[in-house]
Amino acid sequence: MDFGLSEEQQAIFDMAHAFGQEHIAPHARAWEVAGTIPRELWAKVAELGLGGIYVSEDYGGSGLSRLDATLVFEALAMACPSVGSFLSIHNMCGGMIDKFGSEAVKAEWLPGLCSMEKVFSYCLTEPGSGSDAAALRTRADKTNEGYNLNGTKAFISGGGYSDAYVVMCRTGEDGPKGISTVIVPNGAGGLSFGGQEDKMGWRAQPTAQVQFDDCLIPHDNLVGEEGRGFVYAMVGLDGGRLNIAASALGGAQAALDATVTYMAERKAFGKSIDQFQGLQFRLADCEVKLQSARTFLRQAAWKLDNGTADATKFCAMAKMYVTDVAFDVANQCLQLHGGYGYLADYGIEKIVRDLRVHQILEGTNEIMRVIVARGMLAGKA
Repeated sequence: MDFGLSEEQQAIFDMAHAFGQEHIAPHARAWEVAGTIPRELWAKVAELGLGGIYVSEDYGGSGLSRLDATLVFEALAMACPSVGSFLSIHNMCGGMIDKFGSEAVKAEWLPGLCSMEKVFSYCLTEPGSGSDAAALRTRADKTNEGYNLNGTKAFISGGGYSDAYVVMCRTGEDGPKGISTVIVPNGAGGLSFGGQEDKMGWRAQPTAQVQFDDCLIPHDNLVGEEGRGFVYAMVGLDGGRLNIAASALGGAQAALDATVTYMAERKAFGKSIDQFQGLQFRLADCEVKLQSARTFLRQAAWKLDNGTADATKFCAMAKMYVTDVAFDVANQCLQLHGGYGYLADYGIEKIVRDLRVHQILEGTNEIMRVIVARGMLAGKA
C-alpha cells in the first residue's frame, strides 16, 4: 500500500500552490471586500489546465483523476478557500457534462468551459428544498420551441456572475425520477437574479438566487436523458464533496502553518509561546487531525476514481470528517493567536469564516451522516 504522491501528483500540487500564492493570496482580502473575483483570473487558471480538470482532453480538458483534483483544491485553498471552492463548483459542472452529456452537448459547451471563457454554476438548492433536494419544484415544461423553465434556485455561487447554469429541474413526476438536468446560458429570456447575499464567509464569491420566469431554452440544452437529472446531480456531488473537503483542508493547513510561525515570534513570560508544553500539545493535536484527514480524503478519492461499491459512502464520510476537523483546527489556530487572531490583518479570522460553510454546503454534515448510516444498514433489514 503506497501512501505517497507520485512525482506527477507532487508536481500538480506544487504548480497549483505556486499559482495560488502568486495570483490569489496577495489579493484575497481585497476580493473579499469587493465581493467578487476578477474575471481575468480565470484565463490564467485555464492556462494551467484547471478549467476542466476531469474533462476529457478531446474537449480541451486535462483528464485528471479525482485524487489529482483534491491536490489542486487543497493547494489553491492555502491561498483562499473561497476562490478555490468557486473553481471547484465550475469543475463539478464540467465533470457532469463530460460524463453524462451527448457528444453534441459536450462539443457545444465543454471547450468554453475548459478555457473558462464561460464560467459555470451548479443549481440544485431551492428556497424550500435544501437537504431534501429531490423535493425541488423548479419546472421545465417541454414545448415545441424547447424547455420552458419556471422556479427559483437559492444560494447559487456565481448567481448573476456566471455565463451558464447547470440546472436541476422537474420535467416529470414528483420525486427524484422526475428530475432532469439542463444548461441555461446567461442572457436567456426570463432568466434573472436576486440581490447578492451578505454572507459570513466566502465573501469573494458572488452568491444570489437564480430565477426562471418562462425562461425558454432549446431542447438541445438537455444533459443526458430526461428523468436522470437527480442521479447526475448526486454523482456530481460525490466529487464535489471531495473538493470541498480538500479546500477546507488547505485552508486549515494554511492557518496552522501561520500559527506555527506566529508562535515562534510571539513572546510571553520571557520566552516564545511555542516553548510552552501546553500549547505544544495543542499544535500536535492539530497536526494529527490534519494528517489523518488528508489520508482519509485521499482514500475516498481513490475509491471514487476506481468505482468501488462504497465510494459514495466514503465521499460522504470524508466530506463530513475533513470539514469538521478543518474548522476545528482553524478555530484552534485563531485561539492560539490570541487577540491578534481576531484581527483581519493576520488572516486567521477569514479562514475560520470561510471554512464554516464547508460543513453545510454540498450536503450538510448531518446529511452526510444519513448517507453513511444508510450505507452501513443496506441489506441489514
